[in-house]
Amino acid sequence: MSDKRTMTLNLTDAEMAALTDLAQRKDLTKTAVLRQALRLYQMIDARLSKGEKLLFEDESTNKKAELMVL
Repeated sequence: MSDKRTMTLNLTDAEMAALTDLAQRKDLTKTAVLRQALRLYQMIDARLSKGEKLLFEDESTNKKAELMVL
C-alpha cells in the first residue's frame, strides 16, 4: 500500500453538507467520497485532454447534453 498523507480541507457549509449527504447516501466515509471524486476528475480530465467529449443522455427521451468542463 502506498504512503498516505494528511491534509486540511476548508469547505463552506454548503460544500460540507453536500459531502455529508453523498457519504450518507452512498454509505461511504467522506474521505472515500473525496477519493472517488478525485479519481473521477482525473479520468474526465485525461479523456477531455485527448479531445473526447463528456455527454449525459436521457434514455427515456434520447436527449443528449454535452458537459462543458473548464
